[in-house]
Amino acid sequence: MRRREFLSASLAAAAAEDRIRIGVLGSSHPHAEAKIRILKESPRWELAGVSNDDGPTRDALLGDPSIRVVAVESGVQRHAEHARLALEAGKHVHLEKPPSDNMRDFRELAALARRKNLLVQLGYMWRYHPAINAILEAARKGWLGDVYLVRGTINTITPAGERPGLAVFPGGLMLELGCHLIDPLVRMMGLPARITPFLGTHGNFNDRLADNTAAVFEYPRAMGIVSSSALQANAFQHRNFEVFGSNGTALLRPIEPGTLLSIDLVKAAGPYIAGVQQVKFAPFGRYVADFDELGEAVRLSRPLAVTPEEDLKVHEALLRASGMWS
Repeated sequence: MRRREFLSASLAAAAAEDRIRIGVLGSSHPHAEAKIRILKESPRWELAGVSNDDGPTRDALLGDPSIRVVAVESGVQRHAEHARLALEAGKHVHLEKPPSDNMRDFRELAALARRKNLLVQLGYMWRYHPAINAILEAARKGWLGDVYLVRGTINTITPAGERPGLAVFPGGLMLELGCHLIDPLVRMMGLPARITPFLGTHGNFNDRLADNTAAVFEYPRAMGIVSSSALQANAFQHRNFEVFGSNGTALLRPIEPGTLLSIDLVKAAGPYIAGVQQVKFAPFGRYVADFDELGEAVRLSRPLAVTPEEDLKVHEALLRASGMWS
């Protein structure tokens, strides 16, 4: 074997040894299939297996000391239960959204993770979206001026057969999809003084799914408006996130693939010129960067970019916007 080939083989072997073993608990969540595929293909992860929600496969996964991380991809009703089991077994957790259907359970999870010095990464799918993060940076650094309005829409078209599962929760589409926009809103602006939900059932179906929803987030000098509906055809191209400030506006539409961000400034600020400009990004791919950051955090024993305190604020805001706060 030539020296170059030997070095390449050695590096590949070292990389394989550094792979982190991860198990997936449950697979009923709509995001599970894509995440399992990413973990199978990733050179940074070794997928140990996918378990059922209950029974011997779950117990084997939780009892395997070589598995350092568990991705919880079960149904929403069991997210908190399964995350607690993984934490009690000494595993770091990637927890599908929303992390629970109440605040008490999620507070207990956060406290358990803190006591055991373990990570809990929440599965909000746009946390690692470069264009959304560029908007957050522009707002946080004052390049947009004083932010006075944030708007976001995330709609879909939900087949009749899928509606009963979503109707289990009063929040309906706000809980299911609106969470992905409440996440950047609250991480940017903090908890609002008041949240008013509007949870309409407007589709021509024989169920009680809140399928046409909105929430207003009131801050001392700003407002946020998030809407989510299950009734829009061709919805993906209309999904958007927009921030208005005294020095200009940032608009991402559509959010995926998220290749073009529009910035319109009165005065140049940060890397942006005055006037309208289109900032180009590579097409966004879900979940890859999430698992990349989690893997590095586990490997290097460092915290995640989003803090547990931020996660608690986001979840409180989500429950309030979903009419599920108690």
